[in-house]
Amino acid sequence: MVKASNQKVLSRTLSALVYIAAGLTAAVFLTIIIYLLVMGLPNLSFDLFSPKYTSENASLLPALVNTLILIVMALLIAAPIGIGSAIYLVEYATRGNRFVKLIRVTTETLSGIPSIVYGLFGMLFFVTALKWSYSLLAGAFTLAIMILPLIMRTTEEALQSVPDSYRESSFGLGAGKLRTIFRIILPDASPGILSGIILAVGRIVGESAALIYTAGTVAKLPKSLMSSGRSLSVHMYNISSEATHIGEAYATALVLLVLVLGINLLSGYFARRLRKER
Repeated sequence: MVKASNQKVLSRTLSALVYIAAGLTAAVFLTIIIYLLVMGLPNLSFDLFSPKYTSENASLLPALVNTLILIVMALLIAAPIGIGSAIYLVEYATRGNRFVKLIRVTTETLSGIPSIVYGLFGMLFFVTALKWSYSLLAGAFTLAIMILPLIMRTTEEALQSVPDSYRESSFGLGAGKLRTIFRIILPDASPGILSGIILAVGRIVGESAALIYTAGTVAKLPKSLMSSGRSLSVHMYNISSEATHIGEAYATALVLLVLVLGINLLSGYFARRLRKER
């Protein structure tokens, strides 16, 4: 009787701690949003979206365009490699394979490397060795290397969450390995894969250290992928260093927040559609 009473007290305590943690998280999130709205909205103006950056308007439009290009390019490079690698690790590699263990250790190691180290590597390899100079292409490849471990791990976990009975049923109906993967497993794991891609986008959007060393800080609309350009986070860092553009920095932070929320909502919409189609 005493043991059951202690378990009930422990259960209620843990539940209370979970609710408190959730409440604190929500409170911090709402505080950040309200603060950025209060500080950023009054500083939003048409000059901030001018096609040409000047020291007077501190336009964020070139940085916004560069950020969208970097997101698309990095995902086009990293997503196929990351998802393909996860498919191999889960569906094709034999359990206990030393090569698989090496890949997983390498992936976990890469996940913990600071972004500035990626930036220095990108500068030495892409900018200097390959002679791409400071360019969006060098920045996109550097970001792709950064987010590759994240996409691999989340995709691997999503694939492992698919019940083995789905695979066995598909094989029992005469479907081959490749058909089972693309028609059964990937559709079921797609919400988890999308979640990994969303996290990867969040890291791309918030990155600044790696891009300063690879993409550069030029505040212009790009003419090509070999053009140098700053992202929104780099733009916000640069103008916040100038005492005359603090208000514009808050406005840029607000636009950055809206961009991330928009991408998350759009990805969530597609994830829900995929669940309904299954």
